[in-house]
Amino acid sequence: MTPANPSPLWRPDEERIAQAQITRFQSWAAEHHGAPAHGGYEALHRWSVDELDTFWKAVTEWFDVRFSTPYARVLGDRSMPGAAWFPGATLNYAEHALRAADTRADEPALLHVDETHEPRPVTWSELRRQVGSLAAELRSLGVRPGDRVSGYLPNIPQAVVALLATAAVGGVWTSCAPDFGARSVLDRFQQVEPVVLFMVDGYRYGGKEHDRRETVAELRRELPTLRAVVHIPVLGTEAPEGALEWSALTSSDVAPEFEQVPFDHPLWVLYSSGTTGLPKAIVQSQGGILVEHLKQLGLHCDLGPEDRFFWYTSTGWMMWNFLVSGLLTGTTIVLYDGSPGFPDTAAQWRIAERTGATLYGTSAAYVMACRKAGVHPSRDFDLARVRCVATTGSPLPPDGFSWLHDEVRADLWIASVSGGTDVCSCFAGAVPTLPVYIGELQAPGLGTDLQSWDPSGKPLVDEVGELVVTNPMPSMPIRFWNDPDGSRYQGSYFDTYPGVWRHGDWITVTSRGSVVIHGRSDSTLNRQGVRMGSADIYEAVERLPEIKESLVIGVEQPNGGYWMPLFVHLVPGATLDDALLGRIKQTIREQLSPRHVPDEIIEVPAIPHTLTGKRIEVPVKRLLQGTPLEKAVNPGSIDNLDLLGFYEDLARKRA
Repeated sequence: MTPANPSPLWRPDEERIAQAQITRFQSWAAEHHGAPAHGGYEALHRWSVDELDTFWKAVTEWFDVRFSTPYARVLGDRSMPGAAWFPGATLNYAEHALRAADTRADEPALLHVDETHEPRPVTWSELRRQVGSLAAELRSLGVRPGDRVSGYLPNIPQAVVALLATAAVGGVWTSCAPDFGARSVLDRFQQVEPVVLFMVDGYRYGGKEHDRRETVAELRRELPTLRAVVHIPVLGTEAPEGALEWSALTSSDVAPEFEQVPFDHPLWVLYSSGTTGLPKAIVQSQGGILVEHLKQLGLHCDLGPEDRFFWYTSTGWMMWNFLVSGLLTGTTIVLYDGSPGFPDTAAQWRIAERTGATLYGTSAAYVMACRKAGVHPSRDFDLARVRCVATTGSPLPPDGFSWLHDEVRADLWIASVSGGTDVCSCFAGAVPTLPVYIGELQAPGLGTDLQSWDPSGKPLVDEVGELVVTNPMPSMPIRFWNDPDGSRYQGSYFDTYPGVWRHGDWITVTSRGSVVIHGRSDSTLNRQGVRMGSADIYEAVERLPEIKESLVIGVEQPNGGYWMPLFVHLVPGATLDDALLGRIKQTIREQLSPRHVPDEIIEVPAIPHTLTGKRIEVPVKRLLQGTPLEKAVNPGSIDNLDLLGFYEDLARKRA
C-alpha cells in the first residue's frame, strides 16, 4: 500500500516537460489524430489504449516508419494471443536502425568499452559498411529469410553487426553470452536449429581471460544444422578448422540490401530463464519490435540523436536487444564488455562518465551494491550529462531511490522500469513529464492497458493484484518456437484470465496512476490471506549490513499448513547469532507485517540465481516440497547448481 499523498522525490521542470518528445508527440497527435491536447500524460495514455489503432498509426507516422508496401489496417485481429498487426505491410528493422548513417555518417553509432574503460567509437558509416558486407556474405552462404543465425558473443560491436546483417537478409537472430555453458546454449540453440554460428574464442571478465574454444567445439558438434561458423578472435587465437574469419566477411564496401519482409516476420528469438523444462523460445517480429521500441525509446526514454545510451547488459538478456534498438532513434549506444564491478564497485559510473551517457541503465541490485559499498558517484565522477538513471531486473527498493537522489543529483530522473523478455519491452516505467515517487514506477506505458486484477478478474486500485494487460502489444510473441499448436504460449500467459495477458507479477496500481511491483505472483508469500511479494522482504532485510543477500520461500504443506523460511547469505565475518536473528525478525515485523516474520531463518553459503541473475524462488520452493532436482529445475539455467543440494538435503530432513 502506498501513502495517500506522498511528496514526489523529483518533478520535471517546465522546460524539460516542454522539450520532451512525448510532449511534442501529444500536440502533434492532437492536431492530426484526435488525441487530447490537454490533461497531460494521463489523458494521452487513456486515449492510447481506448483508440489503440489510431495510437499505433500515429506512432508509425511520428517516427516516419518506412512501409515498402502499405498496410490494410492497423489491427486486423485484436484477440490475444494471435493479434494481427499491420497486415499487408512490409518493412525491414535493420534499414530503420541504420537510417542515421545518411545524415551523420562520421558520428559514432557505437561506443565500445572494455575493462580498460576507454571508449572506442564505430561511426554510422562504418557500421553500415560492415552490415552491408556481412549481409552480402550471409546471402552467399545461402542464408534466406526465416533461417536462424546464432551468436555466442559478448557485448561487442561484432554482435550488433551480426544482428543487423541477419535482420537485413530476413534471417532470425538469436544469441547467448559466452559465460553460458555448452548445455545452457544447446538447450536454446538446438530448439531453433541455426544455420550460422558467430562465436568468440573467449572473453575477458574481472581482469581475467576465459577461453571458450572447447565449448565452441562442443556447440559445433551438437548443432548439425550449421552450414558456417564465423570466428571472432577476442583473445587473438587462430580460427579453428573449417571456420570463417570475421575480418574476411566484413571487409567489402557494399551498401546493405534490406529484404522487405511482412510486419510479423520473425526478427529474433529470446529465451525465458527456463527454470523448469527447456527455456521458452520466444519469437518476436520485425515490425512489432520496431514500433514498440520506437515508442519506448523515443517517447518514454526520450532518446534522440544527441543522446548516448548505456545499459549494463549481456547478449543473453533482452536488455541487450533493447539497447541495440537505441539505434532506431539515432542515438549513440554504449556497449560495455566486462564485469559490472571491475576493478571496483564504481566501474559502471566511470563508464557513464567516460562515454558521456545521457541515459544510464543498470540493475537495482547494482544500485544497492553501490549503496552498501559506500560509493559516491557525484563526488568521484563528472555525471553532468546523465539525465536519467534507469533500473530493471528487480524492483528498485525505496532506499535505492533515495541513494540515487542523494548521491548522484537531486535533479535526476530515476526510472524504475518493469517489463519482460516475453515482450522485450516495458509494461510500466519511464515517463519524462511525470514526477517520481519513492518506490514507484511512474506509469504504465502508452498503448499498454496495464491493470491489477483480483482472482475473479476485478480491477483493483491501491491494492495488490495480478499484473495483467488487457489489450495486445505489437511486441508480444508471434509464437514460441516448436510450439505448433500454441499450447505452451497459451498456457504461459492466458490460462488464468482467458484472452488477457497475465504476466506473473504482483503489482499495485495507485490512485495517482503510478505502479508498484511486489515480486513474482507465483512465489508470493500468503500468510492468513495477507499477500506480500518477496521483493518487499528483500528490500527490508538487505538493509541490514550483515546480510549480503536473502531468499524467502512460502511453502504450502500437505496438512494445510504454511512454512515460510528465510535463507540468508551473510557478509564475511558476520554471524547468525541470537542478536542478528532478533534484528531480522524485528525489521520484518516493524517495517512490513508481523504475519510475514519467517518461521525459520537459515544461513546458506550463497543464493542461487538464473544465468540472467534472478533469484530462483519457484524451483527452490519445489525442492522444499520434495520435488526431485531434475524435475524442479533446468540445471543448465542455474549459475551454481551445487547450491541446490542444500535445499534438497533440507527437504529430506524435514520429511
